[in-house]
Amino acid sequence: MSSKQWIAGINAVASALEHDASHVREVLIEAGAKNPRLLEIESRAQRLDISVRRVAVSAIDGVVGKLRHQGVVARYAAAKTWNESDLIDLVEAASGRALVLILDGVQDPHNLGACLRSAAAAGVTAVVIPRDKSVQVNATVRKTSAGAADIVPVVPVTNLSRAMKSLQDQGVWLYGLAGEASASLYSVDLRGSVGIVMGGESDGLRRLTRETCDGLVSIPMPGGSDVESLNVSVATGVCLFEAVRQRSA
Repeated sequence: MSSKQWIAGINAVASALEHDASHVREVLIEAGAKNPRLLEIESRAQRLDISVRRVAVSAIDGVVGKLRHQGVVARYAAAKTWNESDLIDLVEAASGRALVLILDGVQDPHNLGACLRSAAAAGVTAVVIPRDKSVQVNATVRKTSAGAADIVPVVPVTNLSRAMKSLQDQGVWLYGLAGEASASLYSVDLRGSVGIVMGGESDGLRRLTRETCDGLVSIPMPGGSDVESLNVSVATGVCLFEAVRQRSA
């Protein structure tokens, strides 16, 4: 993440003010806007002693380009960044109930944002992404995540297979989603410390990632389709909430 960036959209700005206000430097709101949620954001920022300016919509367009902003943007200083040593601590703190989402090369920021929304709703311990050949948390991801990017620890790693092996050393069982897998997602025990490993949009799981998993599973599809036909964020939601179902049973 750059030292400064703009985040856009009502949900993204509201979440930043709620969860990470210390890193919000300034809020710009469209002049004349009467949306109650924008007024709420304005009031909350003022209570937090954060600068708020009413500006022409062209000024907002100028800082975020074509990104849909809904009349509000915030200048955001770098929030907490996470590294692999933090991942070890996060798993330890979960006391044998860690739920880790590993995304192997998701390229579309909208998909990453949607995955983070599901991860936050499912109470995921951490989301692991590669530093290379993967979209990072940017303004589009923050907006699409509807605030989840401020809640869920996103841990970029230099070597994904090495990070996966480190998780396994901590007792985390890793299940990769693959359309050809004979084992059903619903047949594996997801109640302990587990990691769900998802491939990228075009190529799925890379060979080394696949080989590092403890097992491969598929989502049963009575309609005769396969996992590649599901958007990665949809498949992620199915897998995470199967884990939630099992853990709450």
